[in-house]
This record gives sequence, C-alpha cells and structure tokens, in this order.
Amino acid sequence: MSSTEFFNDARRLGLKLNLSGEGHSPVHTLDNEALFQLPLLAMTILAISKGRSKPGLPEIGQLVGECLERTVAGFKWSSQDIGWSGNLRIRTVKALTFLESTGQVYIDTVTREISATELGKKVYAGAVKGDSLLALSMKTIEISYQYIRDEDRARGDVNEVEVTAD
Repeated sequence: MSSTEFFNDARRLGLKLNLSGEGHSPVHTLDNEALFQLPLLAMTILAISKGRSKPGLPEIGQLVGECLERTVAGFKWSSQDIGWSGNLRIRTVKALTFLESTGQVYIDTVTREISATELGKKVYAGAVKGDSLLALSMKTIEISYQYIRDEDRARGDVNEVEVTAD
C-alpha cells in the first residue's frame, strides 16, 4: 500500500488521531541509528559544503563520518571509527545524490568540490534556526568540520616543513 492509498483510506474511513498535546514528550537524542538516516546525512553534507572550505567528492563519506563521530555522544572518543563504515558511505552517496538532484548542492566537474547552492543554504538555515536538538547538532557538526580542516592544514604545514628541512 502506498502512502497515498493509506491516507485516502484513512480519510474514507474517517480515521483521526486524537492527541491531547498535554504532558511531556520524551526528549530524543541523536543515536547510532540516526546516523544512517538520509535527512541527517543530507543536512550534514549541507553543513560542511556551505562554507568557504569545500569538501571534495572523494572524501565526503570520510568527512561526514568524522563529523558525526565527533558530534554524536555515543561515538565521541570511540574506537569504532565510523568514517570507514561502508553502510554510512553508501547512505552518504544517496544523500548527496538527493541533494544534487534537488539543486541543493553543486559538484564542480573540474575540482570535484561540493558546494551548497543558495537553495541548499536556505534549507539549511531554516533547519538550524532556533535551539532545537537538530540545530545544536548541526552547529556542532560545523565546528567539527572546521576543526578537521584546521587539523589537516596543520598536518600539511608540518609535512611541508619536514620535507623542506631534508
């Protein structure tokens, strides 16, 4: 049964959910299962591709994994190294394909860098507005990505110094 058929049947049968809106809703945190959800992966790609330092296409799966590893409490300082997860990489490619097909990211054919389009930046800005768990997580992912880039630059600078010293 498709979702359209489901909602048509629900309408025809007069089914309704009665929600009081009273009481506390459980607070849900991002867990390991959320890592593999395409919307979260798509938002992560938008978060790291909207700034000046653009991720490269060959490294996107690794970067998404590293950013999530540094952000999601269950993976911080873990030995699991989800950046190398095949499942995560496959789903990251699916999320990237979705973003590209909807015009939210652009992949430069020469440099192979991923850039968020104006639409992608607008979608991302709407998602991180406020103090929701998603907004806070995305802001943390942005910071994690910047730290990863800073660490890469520092390693590159160190490697260049070692090469010239020889």
